Amino acid sequence: MSSKRAQNESGDTDMKKKKKKRSSSVETVELCGAVEEEEVKRAVKEAWSNRTHYSKGDLELDCHPFPHCIIKNFLSSQTFVENLQRELLELSFNEKSNDLYKFKQSDDLKKRKEPHIAAMRAALFGRFRSWLGDVLGVELEPTVDISCAKYEYTDVLLCHDDELEGRRVAFILYLVPPWQSSDGGTLDLYSTDSNFQPENIAKSLVPSWNTLVLFEVSPVSFHQVSEVLSQDKCRLSLSGWFHGPSLERPPRFKEPSILKHPHLPRDETVLFEWINPLYLDISYQEQIQTEFEDRSEIQLKDFLKEEKFREVSEALRQTHIQWMKTGPPNKRCYESASLDSLPECVNTCWELLRSEAFFLLLSNFTGLHLHYLCPKDEEDEETEKDNREEGEVAGTSAESSSRAGADNGGKKISTPVCCGEVRHWSHGSYTLLHDAEAAQAEYALDLILPFGCTDWQTEFGGFTYYVANEEDEELLTVHPEDNSLALVYRDKETLKFVKHVNHKSSQVDSSTCNEFYDFSFVYYE
Repeated sequence: MSSKRAQNESGDTDMKKKKKKRSSSVETVELCGAVEEEEVKRAVKEAWSNRTHYSKGDLELDCHPFPHCIIKNFLSSQTFVENLQRELLELSFNEKSNDLYKFKQSDDLKKRKEPHIAAMRAALFGRFRSWLGDVLGVELEPTVDISCAKYEYTDVLLCHDDELEGRRVAFILYLVPPWQSSDGGTLDLYSTDSNFQPENIAKSLVPSWNTLVLFEVSPVSFHQVSEVLSQDKCRLSLSGWFHGPSLERPPRFKEPSILKHPHLPRDETVLFEWINPLYLDISYQEQIQTEFEDRSEIQLKDFLKEEKFREVSEALRQTHIQWMKTGPPNKRCYESASLDSLPECVNTCWELLRSEAFFLLLSNFTGLHLHYLCPKDEEDEETEKDNREEGEVAGTSAESSSRAGADNGGKKISTPVCCGEVRHWSHGSYTLLHDAEAAQAEYALDLILPFGCTDWQTEFGGFTYYVANEEDEELLTVHPEDNSLALVYRDKETLKFVKHVNHKSSQVDSSTCNEFYDFSFVYYE
């Protein structure tokens, strides 16, 4: 026993020596002098608390449009920064793309063993976390939340506020080549309105080598990484969050509901004037309905008569149409036409899509109850029969009618309605998924009719994605195609967004379109 014990003790001693040898090779990192000075810390704390400006040496605190701190030459050793950059570039990166962003990101760095990455992590979540906690007057948690991001040509992170349970301060350390604002990739900070919604870009921070930017995560900390426009530079950064008690958030602002309208009293004459005769053939409508009921979506090419489509396409380019920028930018960014300013033929096309005759045509295409003349399916006939029988038992026909109107098999009988707009898409346009949209989702039929998108490339963006709520899986993509009517039926768990139109769209020659228009309608049974 004693002999065995001695061998183990000897082994432990050897292990300790090895550990000691390994630990001696661990890199150390020195932070800039401003962070080490007690006087500066007190001054930053006071300025942050009073929401005033402070600057000394490489450190600047600015509270417009919300408190953020910029520390240049954050790491004292240039050699260390270069080695850190090298280690980060040797990592594996994953393509990240959804409604909000497109860039490449590493896995979580909290357990990486590379010496400079490990030293950087230890400094940030050790000494610097302690300094920052003192400045804010809060106890920041030791939670390590850090990764590396690469933004290259057309990569972007659109407007958002970073709010997630536990996040208290966001940080970004830039490891970029010489960078100008014309290269894109700026960190844009937004002003907010009285409803805490983002309005305009109030300040843009150009990335610079070995510069740390941090800001408190709050209800007004709306920001974006603007699209990278340089085709040969890589915007490399370390970023993450310091965790702690979240700031109190006011109730989320609810946008006014979009007005929905019943159909306009227009007869089938308008259909014969505007629509390709193929789609007015009853037997062909039956084929369309069969396909639509099977897939819940369809695209009808060459939908309008060629001369009508050409007339509207040309009219949409007229300068007297008043295009209004929509927002807020954490939800959408595109131009919508003021209906009062539409040229006559565009207005007539608008009225076509709102007409009673078109509601009936959509019913024939889809089988949805968008018109009272729409044939009832077997389920509805059974429900109606049951309601009649209930009415006979309950009493008068008036009572029966009232009962059926209040509850038709769990479905409220209502007048079919729609809402719509004429939209203009160009570089920088997009829509985003958001919580309010998910909460208000309804069963609906989407219609998109594009104009002016000849030779539009998929790589430009501008296509409509359908996704399942709280999932990234793509259910359907609708690409803009001239005179191709897209119909998509979605349930309450299906959401949609239009992918950001990127810089490639503006780099095409004059023979290829770099913008397009569409009529976008939503119909409700």
